[in-house]
Amino acid sequence: MIRKWAFRAIVLYLLFGIAMYAYLFFFANTAVPEALRGTAVDPATFLNGRELMLSEDYSRIRNLLFFLATPYEWLFYFLILIFGVSATFERWANHTSKFYVIRSAIYLFWLSLTSFIIMFPLSYLSFTISKSYQISTQTFSGWMKDKLIDFWVSYGTMFVVITVLYFLIKKFPKRWWLAAWGLMIPFSIFMMFIQPVVIDPLYNDFYPLKDKELEAKILEMADKANIPAEHVYEVDMSTKTNSLNAYVNGIGSNSRIVLWDTTLERLSEEEILFIMAHEMGHYVEKHIYIGMAGYILLSLVGLWLTAKLMERWLARRGKEWKVEKMSSLSSLPAFLLITSVLLFAASPLTNMVSRYQESRADTYAIEMTQDKEAGIESFQSLTKAGLSQVNPPYLVKIFRYGHPTMLERIKKIKD
Repeated sequence: MIRKWAFRAIVLYLLFGIAMYAYLFFFANTAVPEALRGTAVDPATFLNGRELMLSEDYSRIRNLLFFLATPYEWLFYFLILIFGVSATFERWANHTSKFYVIRSAIYLFWLSLTSFIIMFPLSYLSFTISKSYQISTQTFSGWMKDKLIDFWVSYGTMFVVITVLYFLIKKFPKRWWLAAWGLMIPFSIFMMFIQPVVIDPLYNDFYPLKDKELEAKILEMADKANIPAEHVYEVDMSTKTNSLNAYVNGIGSNSRIVLWDTTLERLSEEEILFIMAHEMGHYVEKHIYIGMAGYILLSLVGLWLTAKLMERWLARRGKEWKVEKMSSLSSLPAFLLITSVLLFAASPLTNMVSRYQESRADTYAIEMTQDKEAGIESFQSLTKAGLSQVNPPYLVKIFRYGHPTMLERIKKIKD
């Protein structure tokens, strides 16, 4: 019976992959509408023929990898559950120590290591494709260093979360989801607070902006937006990518305005100021706090649904898949599978809200800078640097895009 479940899951994954390949490479329409051809929206006006071809090819491949990676992770969680691998990891942990915290650390290490190994081929494929299209500038050793940092940062974070979560499941078997939600709120705020000063510097070097004249102009804009920033930081992303970006992150005294060095090297001052005005628009309109409120609300619903679905799964399949009870660490893949599916199912809604906020930030940037030309040119430069599609397929937009499409963003400024 277990082999039948595994066979069906693998066949379903393969059929899904074939369907997405057919959709992205043969059926999806990414052409610019006839009425907009020859305008600033049309990529043919700012990309040459080779760049147009590369942007379409690269975008299709990246989009396909996105739609393959998430169900691949689901398949992994499902298979290690039904074949009892998760139960084996728990048994190893139980034989090692009588202390719950140590058992939790050991179980999570084996699960994380297995996940890292299984997901590695897709990650490496994504890296090599980015290299071949000259988006990534990173060496293999540099990429592996980031992957290992990812592993240990994720492991440390998950260790805290999972140790507390399963303690709550034991303590409050019927209402653990509510207790977990209550603790999740301060933990999420804490992680947002330390992200810019503790986690981000593990991956890159941050230092004050060298161009002090540009820094003065950005800080003047920040002052008008009431952003508590004394410095603008640049980060050495050119060792990793040819893409462009800038952002404002963190909360309270740890808020940081950050520019990638690629952005500084390849955009004009006017374009940089427009992008920074956009990022400041998020702060002015309190999108971080609105996003946190939405995340907290969705998390409450998600944890409740996860609890109900896990209870039903445990009653029907727990014994067959060697998971004795919900408080057993071996049930963790089921928790991760269910939450991942729910997050994916909710992504069209969360992306829609994010696109609205990004559109509002664009409006703020237009009003603050009064420089539509810089806005159009910056969006064209972002498209060119990332080899992204101006008008992506509908499913890609709703499941992947937290920003409006470049067609929508440029058209909004142009109009």
